[in-house]
Amino acid sequence: MLTHSEQSYEYEETRELVALVNDAAESVRSKGEAAFSDFRVSGSRWRREETYVFVLDPEGNMLVHPDPELEGRNVLELKDINGKPIIQGLIDAATAVPDKPEGWYHYQWPVPGGLLPRWKSTYARLATAPSGKRYIISSGMYNDRMEKSFAVDAVQNAAEQIERHGAAAFKLFHDPAGPFIAKDEYIFVFDRNGVNLALPPFPNLEGRSFLDWKDTQGRQFIREMLEIVRTQGSGWVDYMWPKPGESIATQKSAYVTKAQIGDQWVMVGSGVYLADAPKAAPVKAMTAAELMELVREGAAVFEMQGEQAYPEFRKQGSKWLHDDIYFFAWAMDGTQVFHAANPEGEGENMHGVKDILGRPVGWMIFNAVSNPSGEGWIHYMHPKPRNIFPIWKSTFLKRVNFPSGTPHIIGCGIYNMQMDKAFIEDVVNRAAILISEQGQEAFGQLRDKTGPFVFMNTYVFVVAPDGTELVNPAFPSLEGRNLINLRDLKEHAVIEEGIAAAMKEGSVWMDIHWYKPGQNTPARKLTFVRKVQSGADVYIVGSGLYPEE
Repeated sequence: MLTHSEQSYEYEETRELVALVNDAAESVRSKGEAAFSDFRVSGSRWRREETYVFVLDPEGNMLVHPDPELEGRNVLELKDINGKPIIQGLIDAATAVPDKPEGWYHYQWPVPGGLLPRWKSTYARLATAPSGKRYIISSGMYNDRMEKSFAVDAVQNAAEQIERHGAAAFKLFHDPAGPFIAKDEYIFVFDRNGVNLALPPFPNLEGRSFLDWKDTQGRQFIREMLEIVRTQGSGWVDYMWPKPGESIATQKSAYVTKAQIGDQWVMVGSGVYLADAPKAAPVKAMTAAELMELVREGAAVFEMQGEQAYPEFRKQGSKWLHDDIYFFAWAMDGTQVFHAANPEGEGENMHGVKDILGRPVGWMIFNAVSNPSGEGWIHYMHPKPRNIFPIWKSTFLKRVNFPSGTPHIIGCGIYNMQMDKAFIEDVVNRAAILISEQGQEAFGQLRDKTGPFVFMNTYVFVVAPDGTELVNPAFPSLEGRNLINLRDLKEHAVIEEGIAAAMKEGSVWMDIHWYKPGQNTPARKLTFVRKVQSGADVYIVGSGLYPEE
């Protein structure tokens, strides 16, 4: 097994960080605890701007850290905003695997003096001082770029767990607070025949064969992975797949290796989206406005013809059925009475159906059309026709009356659709109605990550007129804090400006620069905010989108 000092890193920043920690560890080995004083010198090699060396002992006591609130305390219970145990994770990275006194751990943490948590990749190394005491020497970087070595590290650790514990290790890979899920990275496991044994983002697909599964360019990449493991033991496979929340496929690189369970081997792997990885050429897709127009045209046909329109909507190549575009219709009791892409599902009651994330799709469909306009959007995860892998789908729905007078709900959707201003205004307006009716009692629904107000990279936030953050599903640690002086990445006082504009105009679109949730790459964000009155209370509710440049 290669140590990290022997591995090659793609980025100079990573190489410098590893060298820094290795040199700090060597200083502890030679000078012992006297080295700690060197690490505390501000402006020195060991403590400069966002980069600093910190030291733990195996019991979780923080011995060196630039934050005086942390140094000198036992911080073993310290967790990030997702509940990941930061200190235990760092200790395990350097001590859990025999003959591997080093490793990486990824978690979310604010920069020194900062407010918003950002992904931090921290390298930890075990060092023994002349006194015989052991210390974990660490430093991290706030960088969204994933290294191939991060995937290698995770896969080797996962393989070690499998060879120790067998199939019982699979539970570790599903734990969102564990070390095997970070950023867009997770562990997957397949048997030698291509049957999936562990797939944390989509556990409903476990037990199914992926042998003939293809990427967006038609490559049978699972077969390629198995062949590499079978013939070489381990290696890399590149394939094209959309990043979560994006509509364009990006090259993903997966490292796979072999692990033994009894007398059988399994394939263990993890994939990363590397910085500057090539993207597929964008394919012109229907916009939100075009889909809304299509659904409204379809609604007019159904209102005139009712069930007699079904054959027209089943014609492949027509405006109603082509590529991934198709219509469906539900009766008001939840029965799916028509589905152009899956006629076998007609007659099923779908009222209680949920997607892979637990989002109540059936309830959301009825809720979306319960407003006076009788129409609205929902966003959920659903496989494309003739596929098994759930991806984000945005569906526009409309309530119609068939000629018989019987009400129905019809809909049509687009997969991995680029976020549109129409979506954002829709979700903010629905949240505003909920708040106006229920006040703060609505906040729980806005925070619910399985509900209709959190999807893709989109979430609804609520701010009081004085700048106090009341609801923020992406950064719950901000709730209760006054952010009136918070500035975006271009030093605009976005909270203060947004509140003032919403209070004066009622609603406004703002152009700001922010980090995407779970990412460190600066991005342009278009944010819609509006004023909401609930009794005597006033709130500012908003949401935003990151346009694809």
